[in-house]
Amino acid sequence: MGVPPPVTTAPSNRGGSISAETRINDRIRVPEVRLVGPNGEQVGIVRVEDALRLAVEADLDLVEVAPEARPPVCKLMDYGKFKYENAQKLRESRKNQQMTVVKEQKLRPKIDSHDYETKKGHVERFLKAGHKVKVTIMFRGREQSRPELGFRLLQRLGADVVDLGYVETSAKQDGRNMTMVLAPHKGAKTRVKAQQGVEAGNQPAPVAAEPVAPASEPAAVEATPAAAAAAPAPQQ
Repeated sequence: MGVPPPVTTAPSNRGGSISAETRINDRIRVPEVRLVGPNGEQVGIVRVEDALRLAVEADLDLVEVAPEARPPVCKLMDYGKFKYENAQKLRESRKNQQMTVVKEQKLRPKIDSHDYETKKGHVERFLKAGHKVKVTIMFRGREQSRPELGFRLLQRLGADVVDLGYVETSAKQDGRNMTMVLAPHKGAKTRVKAQQGVEAGNQPAPVAAEPVAPASEPAAVEATPAAAAAAPAPQQ
């Protein structure tokens, strides 16, 4: 009967396996730790018993913040407050990661004033709610030969809602349509930029100076018979 091979075991980690849950206080089972004070000051490498004693004296918790380090890094802190602040930060980050909603408004290049005000009201409501708005000008028939009508209408709409949003994507031709994207202001920077864009769009186009015709030479006067008779005869 053969001798069974010896059973080998992996060396044990006295600190235990790194779990998803943070280890605190007496759950930290290592001989020594690199200790950080409650205000971030470096205490140095100390025995875990001494670190726990300092935590009790300060009415704080000993929290393992870097278990992969050798020795592990632990910090004196209020663990309950630490968890609460982390939960608050997580909620804020999730709130900021909400999906951006893009609404759409369609206009005709020859829209009447009543319909324009209605459409503009929808755009204003979307921007106030924090949504982006894709504005589409739809051309039909002969209107396709007049893209400037759609461009001027988009410029007008952007100027009318400048207090609520700015032009994120300028007007561009898209087949038979022309589109522009408006976005709610992100702060004072976009407000100033939007206002400057409106002011630049309202500037009158420079008028080219008319060319000045060069001065013509005086025309020669044809002598009449009477003028020739009145002229003095040349001296001999």
